[in-house]
Amino acid sequence: MIKNRKYIIGIGILIILIVGYFIADSILFSGVKPRSINENGFQANYFVKTDTKKKVSIVLIGGGPWGDYWGQQFANSGYSGLSLPYTQREGLPKLPEEINLEYFEKALAWLKKQPEVDPNKIIVIGASRNAELALVLASIFPESISGVVAYAPSAVSWSNTVLPYNSNELKSSWKYKGVDIPYVPMNKITGNESNKIKMVEYWKKGLQKTDFIEQAAIKVEKINGPILLFSGHDDQVWPSSIMADMIEKRLEANSFKYSFQNIKYENAGHLISSNPDDNTSYRTGTINISGKNYEYEFGGNDDGDFKAKRDAKTKLMEFLEKI
Repeated sequence: MIKNRKYIIGIGILIILIVGYFIADSILFSGVKPRSINENGFQANYFVKTDTKKKVSIVLIGGGPWGDYWGQQFANSGYSGLSLPYTQREGLPKLPEEINLEYFEKALAWLKKQPEVDPNKIIVIGASRNAELALVLASIFPESISGVVAYAPSAVSWSNTVLPYNSNELKSSWKYKGVDIPYVPMNKITGNESNKIKMVEYWKKGLQKTDFIEQAAIKVEKINGPILLFSGHDDQVWPSSIMADMIEKRLEANSFKYSFQNIKYENAGHLISSNPDDNTSYRTGTINISGKNYEYEFGGNDDGDFKAKRDAKTKLMEFLEKI
């Protein structure tokens, strides 16, 4: 009898704790919890409020913590956000090479059918190589994508061999309908006797391959909507400001009919797409080349990066309001 009473009391306490947890969670958590998607041929986290109807939707290319942060920010602002990874998950490619763009086509088709989404107002956002991919996607799927925001963008598509952990065999990074998206072929980055690598010099040499630059140039003039570019003048990872200017020149040469902004920040580096509320300093990164770790600079300084991130968020939200 006593044992039964203790058992009942224990169960009661457990129920109270569980109920209390969910009550506290609902009170303390003011964000939008994502819906995990693993169907229709793609994987993603979908952020949206229950009362959102026919609004702008933003696809965050690459997903992960970065995509989840921004997805929640957009949902809180009355939009929807699809944080969309495409590598390094079970069922997805391990390496970012020969990525089939049909994967993103399926995600866009699914998103257009959601009641919270205006199918004519889908935007893609990416940073660094994911900015490259965002611009490529918008140029290939103009009927599904109505604008692009690219942080630290590229003006061209690059080969798979730009990353030291990718395959040694030269391949395209992106494919559509079995055909390679034209790319600038690159030798793998190599190490040296020091413990530091100047990443930006590697990419600048790639931009000197004029025979390949034109064919690998992203056809940004085909994008069916406004374009917003952010870059740091002191980007030490790759020459994003130079490539942003290349995009601008191509758009001007092709009489691009939509609005275009090429915003460049002084004293800012490569990480201006990160959380604008976080002023944590990330001045260097680490890359492993042939078993040896090397340090590289992101560029910019603490104050420059923080100001750039905050200003970029304001301009991003203004951009979305006009879609």
